[in-house]
Amino acid sequence: MNHPHPRAGAPLLRQARRLFLEQGELPPGLVDERLLRSWHRSRGAGLEPVGRNPETPRLSEQHLRQALERHQEFVAHAEPVMEYLYAQVQASHSMVVLADNRGLLVHALGDPDFLGKAERVALAPGASWHEQHRGTNAIGTALAEGAAVEIHGAEHFLERNTFLTCAAAPILDPSGKLLGALDISGDHRSHHPHTQGLVRTAAQMIENRLLLSRHRRHIRLHLHPRAEGIGTVAEGVLALSEDGWIVGANRAALAMLGLQPADLGATPLERVLDSRSEDLLDWGRRQGQQALLVSTRRGGRLFLQIHAGKAPIPVGVAAASTPPQDALAALDTGDARLKAALDKARKVAGKPIPLLLHGESGVGKELLAQAIHRSSPRREGPFVAVNCAALPENLIEAELFGYAPGAFSGARKEGSPGRLREAHGGTLFLDEIGDMPLNLQSRLLRVLQERQVTPLGSGKPVAVDFALVCATHRPLRQEVEAGRFRADLYYRLNGLTLTLPALRERSDFSALVARLLAEMAPGRSLALAPAVARAFADYAWPGNLRQLANALRTATALLEADEECIDWPHLPDDLAEELQQRPLAADAAATMAEPAPDRLQEVSRLAIQRAVAAARGNLSEAARRLGISRNTLYRKLKAGATGEVS
Repeated sequence: MNHPHPRAGAPLLRQARRLFLEQGELPPGLVDERLLRSWHRSRGAGLEPVGRNPETPRLSEQHLRQALERHQEFVAHAEPVMEYLYAQVQASHSMVVLADNRGLLVHALGDPDFLGKAERVALAPGASWHEQHRGTNAIGTALAEGAAVEIHGAEHFLERNTFLTCAAAPILDPSGKLLGALDISGDHRSHHPHTQGLVRTAAQMIENRLLLSRHRRHIRLHLHPRAEGIGTVAEGVLALSEDGWIVGANRAALAMLGLQPADLGATPLERVLDSRSEDLLDWGRRQGQQALLVSTRRGGRLFLQIHAGKAPIPVGVAAASTPPQDALAALDTGDARLKAALDKARKVAGKPIPLLLHGESGVGKELLAQAIHRSSPRREGPFVAVNCAALPENLIEAELFGYAPGAFSGARKEGSPGRLREAHGGTLFLDEIGDMPLNLQSRLLRVLQERQVTPLGSGKPVAVDFALVCATHRPLRQEVEAGRFRADLYYRLNGLTLTLPALRERSDFSALVARLLAEMAPGRSLALAPAVARAFADYAWPGNLRQLANALRTATALLEADEECIDWPHLPDDLAEELQQRPLAADAAATMAEPAPDRLQEVSRLAIQRAVAAARGNLSEAARRLGISRNTLYRKLKAGATGEVS
């Protein structure tokens, strides 16, 4: 915390702490107000400074992997900054930690000796450091206060954490939504006064990386009071829509223009700058990236640099033929089936029509749900994802519907709002809805019909308003016929069904790989080696997009700084071994001894059978593997069935 008293006055802090624990209040000015608010929240959560507190469950490796997948974009952009930050504090008995917006630790780097100490207090990935679970601590308190904080020694509410000194800063996404927090934690004896400034700057770097990635196709304005400040971590960055409205900004830009996160998407550029957006874009076209001095509506002056993005669009000019540039468009890499699904999703986003997403595990159903949310009028609201298959049956009811204080043994003192109420004003995504127990299906149906939820242990219903997107890999119609899924709930969820193609069925594989590599390594021109690219294209990918993304993420991490070509040594061993042991059916046929004329039909038939099997029955894919047209494949299959030679 930023204190009115120097840290040398540790006895004064201990006295204030003892007085607070005895009386529940402190005289004004004795400790920082934010620290006092945090102590009050910690006590209100039912935590005891000394002794046993309710054990907070730690995520299993599987659930932690799922959490990392949910935060894939966030973690990917944070990791390089964390590595840079750790290089600055290495060998100082400390660690760098990344948490999501609920206080869940998702990634950490640190000195081996300190990581062991941190593990003893669960300061490790998979654990929650929300204030409700750990009391006053830099991560939880930064999230609660929405500001950078430093918690040192006895300022921690729980005695067992007083050996720590921690500084954390919140991280916002380009729309101003809280994503999580970045933290440096270390031994309290190694406290350094510049740590808070260091972590605040690193959080700002992550925010800037996210903004540039999310809006790389938009027109961007880079701002600073001095021309030399453009391009530095202190610059302001704005992203503009086609018609000149501000749709994204970093905190520096908001401060320079006197805006709040709520103003994003609701403010035209002309409202904050004394310049027309058309004139600025024209300047950018004529002068390249030369800085232009402009005046703000508040009377200030800023230097401005225009970046037209990858697809420059005339600002302020209607362009009905221009493809939409939204989160759904970012998923379109050329596959016709996927594009049809994206176009349908765009038409109903924002309308009171529930969506049901079908597809194999790993095809990207949650990615599509997130894109639908970000492309809808509810994008400023929360996106709440619940995996119905991952929650224990005895907890799913409390998790979804919430509970009143003291509703059952082990319940939190203050109760829980439940995921449905957390989604109010935004989008609720129910993944693996087909795995929801029958008794809870009826409760969910009642909520959807009445738009009200009644927490466990409470007779008072609470109104809820959210867009609903559900997903499943199960054939729900068959589940209904088998009596495992309620027919009335199925028809309530099935406003529009979208089926996502499996990765092996998509025609945009190369473009998809290029997009994933660009997202995972912004600023680098990564590519697959030709042999690896061929093997990737011919592999069935049973884990679909999730498996492909994991393989590319691992390969990217194994590249040296000066390498840009992903080859066999960069792949996970099990995947490389499987790919190298799966020769193409056509190649296998080609390497056979030249057949006698009477064996030609048999060789052809075997090659076709292998190709169809490798493509799992997808004839278009099998034809592509064999290097023939689909009509030719149909003709050969028909000829094989009748015993003719073709």
